[in-house]
Amino acid sequence: MGDLELEQLDVKTAFLHGDLEEKIYMQQPEGYEVAGKENYVCLLNKSLYGLKQSPRQWYKKFDAFMASIGFQRSEYDSCVYFKKLLDGSFMYLLLYVDDMLLAATNKEEIRK
Repeated sequence: MGDLELEQLDVKTAFLHGDLEEKIYMQQPEGYEVAGKENYVCLLNKSLYGLKQSPRQWYKKFDAFMASIGFQRSEYDSCVYFKKLLDGSFMYLLLYVDDMLLAATNKEEIRK
């Protein structure tokens, strides 16, 4: 396999990109209550950090994106992706919640 170049990434807004599959309501955030409508609730359009559904929705969206750009998910670990490159080598991506580690023999392939 040879030496691998590594690149680490942290997706700061990962959980904000998850689409919700069910209706979720929340109380108005403190300091943002609408006067005279304090008992009203907000309907969420997107996932929020701290919401139980957030990690699952982020992963589903991430998994679909990886497949769309030619990566395959490992059958042994659902957080490991790989892609065969034109030169016959492989690029690997390891996902841990919203942290990623990319590995390839050529650093230029990682930056594409």
